[in-house]
Amino acid sequence: MSINLQKGQRLDLTKGNAGLKTLIVGLGWDEAAQPSKGLLGGLLGGAKQEIDCDASAILLTNGKLRGNKDLVYFGNLKHTSGSVVHQGDNLTGAGEGDDEQIKVFLDKVPADCDKIVFVVTIYKAVQRRQHFGMISNAFIRIVDAQTGQELMKYNLSENYNNMTAMIFGEVYRNNGEWKFSAIGQATSDPGLAELAGRYV
Repeated sequence: MSINLQKGQRLDLTKGNAGLKTLIVGLGWDEAAQPSKGLLGGLLGGAKQEIDCDASAILLTNGKLRGNKDLVYFGNLKHTSGSVVHQGDNLTGAGEGDDEQIKVFLDKVPADCDKIVFVVTIYKAVQRRQHFGMISNAFIRIVDAQTGQELMKYNLSENYNNMTAMIFGEVYRNNGEWKFSAIGQATSDPGLAELAGRYV
């Protein structure tokens, strides 16, 4: 049975799921309806640009990012250990269900990696004048890849006007168990490089 988490809550993923080996971390969002500018505004404003959100995973050792090799995103789809694999870039967020997925093979996560942070940034957010206030129905969920069972889901429901990046949640190792923490922290970082810089 899936558990709905609230911001700040934690869940033990492996307790009661002794055979859990592979996670699918699904992230989703929709573009919120924007006020109409009228016919003339639409003609003068040109074509509206789709909001391209990008999910990424940041692998941390003692809470720190050691280098670019520990960033998994649309430009580096697989960690060198094979433990974290991005399933590909979705350019629009259109459609139902997960917009992007990242697989985590728990038994391959390097022993010195204690945390994997899942973030979403908006591609060219500043240039396109886009922000998370233009996004709705954002969520992160974790599925047992072997059984297809959803273990938890966290819906982000706050107002994120003018925020251009989001720390959705993190999977972390604690006393031999894997746990999840629902974070939902919005930032004004213009891209992944700046957001990742928070962990250096």
